[in-house]
Amino acid sequence: MASKPTVVAVSGVKNSGKTTLITAMLPHFHRAGVQVAVIKHDGHTFQPEPPNTDTGRYLQAGAMGAAIYDGETTKVIWRQTPDLPGLLELFPQADLILLEGGKHSPWPKLELVRASNSAQSVCDPATLLALVTDTALRLPGIPTLSLNDPAGVADFLMKYLERGRST
Repeated sequence: MASKPTVVAVSGVKNSGKTTLITAMLPHFHRAGVQVAVIKHDGHTFQPEPPNTDTGRYLQAGAMGAAIYDGETTKVIWRQTPDLPGLLELFPQADLILLEGGKHSPWPKLELVRASNSAQSVCDPATLLALVTDTALRLPGIPTLSLNDPAGVADFLMKYLERGRST
């Protein structure tokens, strides 16, 4: 599709359904031939590898990084201060990079507001592509998409990609 990946954050408060929406949209992108990479922000420290694996043992022993690969998959783990722009560069072949999280980031975003855990927007409206919700919340000038329609949200993003390519 595009020569440089389009970046969109899928944002919202904790447990708003970001992972659920992304995983439900991915098959729609795949069927449409859209290459998508996902980068997730974790608000906590995470265990990058189980300690009983070879790569986990390398990291425990002090390696600054480790990698594992097979005939179709590669995984690289390194210890360094996170650099989101650098992470984006790891996926030059992607048409779309979805950032899970990043509600305060400058990237354009879909914000999820789910009735069971949030009632208002927490993102800067200037960065919103759309509000994705199962509530009656509406924001002036911001399209509203149904949280219960991942295919519709995926279609919205594919149209966004198309508009970006035609400018």
